[in-house]
Amino acid sequence: MKRLFITYLLACIAVITSAQVKVESSISSVEMLVGQQVQLTVTATAGENAAVEFPQEATFPQGVEFLGAIDMPDVPADKGQVTRQRGYVLTSFEDTLYYLPPMEVRVDGKVYQTKKLALKVLTVDVDTTNYEQYYGPKTVQDNPFDWELDDWAKPFWLSVVMLVLMALAYYLYLRLRDNKPVIAHIRVVKRLLPHQKAMKAIEEIKAEKMVTAEDPKMYYTRLTDALRKYIEERYGFSAMEMTSSEIIERLMKTDDPQTLSELRQLFLTADLVKFAKYSTLINENDANLVSAIDFINKTKVETPVNEQDLKPKLTAEEQRTKNSRIALKTSIAVACIASVGLLGYIVYCVYDLM
Repeated sequence: MKRLFITYLLACIAVITSAQVKVESSISSVEMLVGQQVQLTVTATAGENAAVEFPQEATFPQGVEFLGAIDMPDVPADKGQVTRQRGYVLTSFEDTLYYLPPMEVRVDGKVYQTKKLALKVLTVDVDTTNYEQYYGPKTVQDNPFDWELDDWAKPFWLSVVMLVLMALAYYLYLRLRDNKPVIAHIRVVKRLLPHQKAMKAIEEIKAEKMVTAEDPKMYYTRLTDALRKYIEERYGFSAMEMTSSEIIERLMKTDDPQTLSELRQLFLTADLVKFAKYSTLINENDANLVSAIDFINKTKVETPVNEQDLKPKLTAEEQRTKNSRIALKTSIAVACIASVGLLGYIVYCVYDLM
């Protein structure tokens, strides 16, 4: 009785253990074209410590070729079990329907079989009556960019040089833009004759007559200064640094004494006003003004009016800045011209190679 109970218990354990083992198989595609490959996957779900043995080489019907096995990672399953996998790569070159027999998997020494599978191999319809339109495989094509023969190397490197020149021109433009410009314009000045300058000064005195009449000293100072400057430029001696009597004596050597009589009276009156506080009348001031105008008109020399170009003087720093800006502008122009020339030549080379 005891032996019977032990035998029954072992049989139940075997049944339970066998129920926990699950062996399956699947195929990646049940149809394929001639020459393609499919993968047959065999899985075995058993306990974590179970010993599972997959067949190293599978036997398939004639016409199905076995290319090799693939080891696949284990996948955890429910209730502490593990699913082990193994793949088999198959191919075929005959269009027919193949029957794939079950595969045997050994788990803890016991053999389990997978289910049966089918594989249909299809072919491509070919029009054998017009086979001339089908061509064989092409040979390996040569690289069209043959650097050794310099077909494309020249335009490529010239393009690099052009880009460098363009970047350099842009950098120099930024340098030129950030620097403050040195403005050195030429100013054309119309040169006035001595008598024209004197008459201009007298016209200003006449325009301010009401003001200067209240201050005779200022009136005669401005009038005699205008005459002294005229005499200095007209006769070529330093009249501004000479006394009135010295000016008259010097003029006596060149002009008519009768012409200088009114000028002598004007200088005498001016000296009295400036140094002796002599008071003059309005008509006396007008008479002296007329005498000054008359002297200028009698002694003036008409010569053509000259125009003088006045160039502003630059400091050493401004001159260096000006030279630097000229160099930058020249470099930018050269870089731009070279870039345009290279672009045209590159376009010509590419067009010639196409």
